[in-house]
Amino acid sequence: MKTIKILGTGCPKCKQTEANVREAVSQLGIEANIIKVEDIQEIMAYNVLSTPVLVIDEQIKIKGKVAQVNEIVELLK
Repeated sequence: MKTIKILGTGCPKCKQTEANVREAVSQLGIEANIIKVEDIQEIMAYNVLSTPVLVIDEQIKIKGKVAQVNEIVELLK
């Protein structure tokens, strides 16, 4: 099972990224543990300067922009 984290403080872009992740997982019909990380200390531990950040299995895949559903689908294949 994949672990997907969305790092962000709760801004509209972060919420859209989370919605897009859920849609991509649904489209693929896979099981994934989706975690929303809003704690600034935990976000800083990833050494990123801009959010939202998409982390799949502890690897940063997309940062600083809303990840689109089709992008996420490709990353999860």
